[in-house]
Amino acid sequence: MRRLWHAALAAGLMAVALNCAAADFAFESIHGKQVRLSDYRGKWVLVNFWATWCPPCREEMPDLVKLYRAHKDRDLVVIGIAMEDSPGKVARYVRNHHIPYPIVLGDTRLAEEQIGTVEALPTSYLYDPTGRLRSYQQGTITREGVETYIKSRSSGS
Repeated sequence: MRRLWHAALAAGLMAVALNCAAADFAFESIHGKQVRLSDYRGKWVLVNFWATWCPPCREEMPDLVKLYRAHKDRDLVVIGIAMEDSPGKVARYVRNHHIPYPIVLGDTRLAEEQIGTVEALPTSYLYDPTGRLRSYQQGTITREGVETYIKSRSSGS
């Protein structure tokens, strides 16, 4: 367990013994489509709560774009949940910043009902390929941190 804790810290994700099955959340994308956790079984899923008005969220977004592009066809997807923003403002931001991963609309109530508490932005939840919640992080994350964490979990260390 101690090795896992250190690996998680090195990855920039909070290590938590979360071996619980995730509820199959469903949010509506900015394009009107349903996005469900179960749509991505077989891949790691990084759910990132953010807002257009949040400087740390904007700061981490280029790394999330790189992470998504590097892994989307193989083993990981990113889902952005835009919090407390108008659909038009979110759509413009996504278009202007060329964000390729699914963006859904959320708020505090929906987040709590379907995923968990979001006390700060950004907050990220990481699900393994079976849909189990494995880790979360309040604050910014990096591509390297997520990749290191996943590698440590996949290699069984």
